[in-house]
Amino acid sequence: MFHVKHGRYDVVVVGGGHAGVEAGCAAARRGARTALITLDASKIGEMSCNPAFGGLGKGHIVREIDALDGVMARAADYSAIHYRLLNRSKGPAVQGPRVQADRDRYRRYVQKFVAALPNLDVIEAEVERLNCRQGQISGVVLASGDVIGCAAVVLATGTFLRGKLFVGDQSQSGGRVFERAATALGLELECMGLPMGRLKTGTPPRLWRRSIDFSILEEQAGDADPSFMSFLTDGIIAPQESCYITSTNERTHEIIQENISKSAMYGGHIAARGPRYCPSIEDKVTRFPERGAHQVFLEPEGAGAQTIYPNGISTSLPADIQLEYVRTIKGLEKAEISQPGYAVEYDFIDPRALDRRLMLKDLPGLFVAGQINGTTGYEEAGGQGLLAGANAAAFARGLEVLELSRDEAYIGVMVDDLVTRGVSEPYRMFTSRAEFRLSLRADNADQRLTPKGVSLGLVTEERQRRFEEKLRRLDSARSLLKFRTVSPQEARSAGIRVNMDGARRSLYQLLGAGDQVWDALCTIAPELAKLDADIRDQIARDAKYAPFLERQEQEIARLRASESIPIPPDFDYRRVAGLSAELQERLAAARPETLAQAMRIEGVTPTGMALVLASIRKRAV
Repeated sequence: MFHVKHGRYDVVVVGGGHAGVEAGCAAARRGARTALITLDASKIGEMSCNPAFGGLGKGHIVREIDALDGVMARAADYSAIHYRLLNRSKGPAVQGPRVQADRDRYRRYVQKFVAALPNLDVIEAEVERLNCRQGQISGVVLASGDVIGCAAVVLATGTFLRGKLFVGDQSQSGGRVFERAATALGLELECMGLPMGRLKTGTPPRLWRRSIDFSILEEQAGDADPSFMSFLTDGIIAPQESCYITSTNERTHEIIQENISKSAMYGGHIAARGPRYCPSIEDKVTRFPERGAHQVFLEPEGAGAQTIYPNGISTSLPADIQLEYVRTIKGLEKAEISQPGYAVEYDFIDPRALDRRLMLKDLPGLFVAGQINGTTGYEEAGGQGLLAGANAAAFARGLEVLELSRDEAYIGVMVDDLVTRGVSEPYRMFTSRAEFRLSLRADNADQRLTPKGVSLGLVTEERQRRFEEKLRRLDSARSLLKFRTVSPQEARSAGIRVNMDGARRSLYQLLGAGDQVWDALCTIAPELAKLDADIRDQIARDAKYAPFLERQEQEIARLRASESIPIPPDFDYRRVAGLSAELQERLAAARPETLAQAMRIEGVTPTGMALVLASIRKRAV
């Protein structure tokens, strides 16, 4: 498995984390001869932080990766020990499927998947340099001195690029605990003049399960009717486990405050920004002094695993202080730490230097995906990896490009945010970032994206067959609901409240009237009772949102009209009469590809865009 089969590849992927795996597999599925190069092949598919996938916004991305035949969702279901649909009481557009995963099972599944995929080789080595020829990528140079030629490279280095680990005032080089950093490659990219910076993330201490008193804690069982991550999953695969909930308290906070200067972050050892929406316990205590408690979710790291992940107390305090404050928490009074928490600081590339393919604008053939682009989270990394890998294969083999717009996918929202606005802290996906979230639901990701995947050669025959069968069942059910009509009297006789206005209504219209009408509709059309639950639920959601989606389609049409107005790559904003110096600077730095992208840059005004549009049209004459 771990050897070079070809002297030259179409695509080389650097890094075996979530972004690298999706990139390598996507490139291989498109027929590109692909090499995935990683420092330690036994760590491919490793979950370096929390043992979970999905959530609000993130669950949508996992479903989108799956719709394009990626690996993450299937591996998550294979290893899922706890399913939970977040925001279940709210509308389908903001619900997020989430799973706790067994670390070992997930890693094994991914490694087996990668090993069996045609066109994909794994090479255990360190990439130290990039080779360029005539202004574009031509290969990579390994630490051994060997050169591997290729037409495209995907950098998916995660937190390894000149990574540095911190516990209190102690630090060491590393991408994650016990694993060395990619120092030489970081220096190489800096010497190449790429726009780079530093970011920070962190993890909590891991706890021995045997040292926790679960009997006094609130138990959180998984959902009885799980929402699977993959559209191909038919049922639960792994043994299921409960999570438990506890919380910090005033004594916990006192200990942290008393020792705050010993934290790597607050002691001045780390200058980089951490993730705002996944703060360390030091940040929580400092920024929210009025809060007397913060929830802590105790998440098993596997079915029967001996370690527990205490989600909510990431830290870079010294190990002895970590143990002291952990033992003030209910149920953890006798807790033992199996591995201290730590912070990690690492290099990232300013994503504004990328185009929407995730390729460097100034270095053709070099694609970048994952935390190296300033994001945080497995899901965001996987989505970028799939896009970058698919487009690296397109670049190498002259294939059609994969681009996802804001109205098509959460992945499209993320990429547009990154390349247009850049980041000042690790980027995390939320449903609130998507202006078209009514149509970008987790349940319809396959209908939005699988046809595109099929057309680009990203989707295997098995998924295509399963998807087309699902579409046939959906179309059949929709036809029945839309063409069967009833009078107001017939509707009321079935128990459905409607206005007695004499107008006949389709069953589809009645279905959109409320959540409790399905049984009533089955009395009118008994064949509806035979529909599978997934088809019934999908159609019910579509019917509920139908009136709002019509208005949203108008907004999408306006967006697409703006997206169709390209801005030439060499456009000189200094020559736009009346455009302020500030806007000239912002636009020149971002180099937007379309007028719509330019309008989303922070500080850009409608007046400024009108001037730019007039200049573009004048230039075209």
